[in-house]
Amino acid sequence: MNKPVLVIMAAGMGSRYGGLKQMDSMDEQGHRIIDFSIYAAKEAGFKKVVFIIKHAIEEDFKALVGDPISKHMEVEYVFQELDKIPAGYSIPDGRTKPWGTTHAISCCKDVIDGPFMVINADDYYGKEGYKIMYDFLTSTADDEKSYAMVAYELGKTLTEKGSVTRGVCKTDGSGYLQDIVERKTIVMTKDGAAYSEDDGQTFIDIDPATPVSMNMWGFKKGLLAELESAFVRFLNEDVASNPLKAEALLPSDIDRIIKSGKATVKVLTSSDRWFGVTYQEDKPYVVENIKALKDAGEYPEKLWP
Repeated sequence: MNKPVLVIMAAGMGSRYGGLKQMDSMDEQGHRIIDFSIYAAKEAGFKKVVFIIKHAIEEDFKALVGDPISKHMEVEYVFQELDKIPAGYSIPDGRTKPWGTTHAISCCKDVIDGPFMVINADDYYGKEGYKIMYDFLTSTADDEKSYAMVAYELGKTLTEKGSVTRGVCKTDGSGYLQDIVERKTIVMTKDGAAYSEDDGQTFIDIDPATPVSMNMWGFKKGLLAELESAFVRFLNEDVASNPLKAEALLPSDIDRIIKSGKATVKVLTSSDRWFGVTYQEDKPYVVENIKALKDAGEYPEKLWP
């Protein structure tokens, strides 16, 4: 069995944050959220990390993140660019928006040869998720159509600074994913949480205990072929109707895959609290929480000596 690989989606340009949040320091030692994620993954057993980035940030990313990590883990880079699309397709005139998270993972097809875990670069997931995902990936055969995700309670993933997008999940009695719906406008309210389907004109209450996906997934190599097909469907259907803004979102395509019976997704749960930097105003909260984790001995002062 091939050893699991950690794949980190780090190509985002941080439009809502106002900069490259995946490279923004979160403590006095200059560590970024991504450093704590990789440290936790290494502690759980991962030995290789694949960074999905853009050429535009390549030099800075390697200097600030990749090169220091490469002294402790095997590192590889994949580039997510607009022109990385199947033959016969073209970029719509005026399109600048990235193709989405399904496209990001599809770009890894030439560097992954076994099980892999997927995370976002700007999310702190805690340590528990890496441990339970590593155990899952190393206890199931590489050719099984059995995937996993680590779910978090919605209420533990919200910010007071604005709306967020979350993959709202429904599971069956055996703990397998039945349904996942990408909700793009979820807000914290005085009564808990609510989401909007009409750009904030009206809101529908949602239980803060609802499990949600934070893009912490565990997959086998076979998924990559499925995502290639999903991306072609996206180009033919979604881009045709919304050429400038349509996104191929990983949770939505996983939902299609499980409903077609092509795979199952085991929902693993973490008791850790998620935090991240969607908005610049979120940064002080993240800095405070990272300091508390270090003060509690969860992480050393300097992660990469």
